[in-house]
Amino acid sequence: MRPYLQIMQQRAAESLARQINVGSELYEKRKHLRRLLPLAPEDFADESRQTTRAILLHLARALRAERGRAGHWTYDLNRHIALAQAYKAEKERLSGGARSSHQPVSSDKSQSCSS
Repeated sequence: MRPYLQIMQQRAAESLARQINVGSELYEKRKHLRRLLPLAPEDFADESRQTTRAILLHLARALRAERGRAGHWTYDLNRHIALAQAYKAEKERLSGGARSSHQPVSSDKSQSCSS
């Protein structure tokens, strides 16, 4: 592969990783998850580990489905990024390293989850 293509791919991957990290920090379950998954309203409020695991499974399936659309006209990069942000935030919540799903980490950041 040509060196400039490798550099561009590396920079694109780094940029995508930063976007996912920032979005997962700003993720608010009640606000963002309802745009991504067709779940019952009580699932957005439930903070139990069992519900979080179920949400992670739904998000993983949605990510796989979105990857399967890559290259097709129905593929939505913003949706893919939003799913990845939500997945990362929910996974951190499950591992116990995350904050409450109702508050973003920092209120001074103006960006929000892509969708």
